[in-house]
Amino acid sequence: MAERSLMLVLHDVAPETWPDYRPFVEAVDALGRTALGPIPITWLVVPDFHHRNALDAHPEFCRLLDTRLARGDELALHGFYHCDDAPKPRTPKDWFMRRVYTWEGEFYALDRAEAQRRLEEGMALFQRNGWPLHGFVAPAWLMSPGTREALSASGLSYTSDPQHFYLLPEHTPIDAPGLVWSARSAWRRGMSRLISERALREHREAPLLRLGLHPVDMRHGFSRDYWLDLLRRLMDEGRVPTTKIDWLRSRLRATSAAA
Repeated sequence: MAERSLMLVLHDVAPETWPDYRPFVEAVDALGRTALGPIPITWLVVPDFHHRNALDAHPEFCRLLDTRLARGDELALHGFYHCDDAPKPRTPKDWFMRRVYTWEGEFYALDRAEAQRRLEEGMALFQRNGWPLHGFVAPAWLMSPGTREALSASGLSYTSDPQHFYLLPEHTPIDAPGLVWSARSAWRRGMSRLISERALREHREAPLLRLGLHPVDMRHGFSRDYWLDLLRRLMDEGRVPTTKIDWLRSRLRATSAAA
């Protein structure tokens, strides 16, 4: 674990977001051909994005994900619908979190039973497709207490938020700084770049840096080009690309060896 690692993570992966991601993924693959080998990507897959993208109805997209797994990428479960379809918020805090901060915090208000149902349906989808599954990331990283309880009983290995991994079932935290943009407007993209560069300086020597990309980032040359350039820069600085589960396994092996 002496090497410094880099993780490229695509959020909100679904048939309708693939056209946004495709040129970027092709550029990453091309970069890998000129580097030391393929650059692994972690894909956060939504089983039925906004109730209109059921993966079972898109066999060609599922075959695409098969090919990504075969080349060394990882697929992780990213909610189920990726939209907040729970009853309306009742408190000012909940209203802010679910209507101002995001409208997509699907697991923010779920009780354990409903969170478990959606987790199990997502896990069953992965099993039907023969996709190994190790981790779950909640949309907008928002999880209710019931969701945490359901995750602890799920048999999965990890979940995460913007700055940590959490090893399941105990939700043991591991520092894992991440960069993410808000790219919906020009001023947000400008601020995101400044914040990212500051975070890079702050975490320059961190064992791991995670780059968390979203489909909206891909719709603007300013943000899309930044991510690709940053990937090049970090690799030139000696960071080694990896997936979430491969990095966690390496860390656990190193910890066991040190013990």
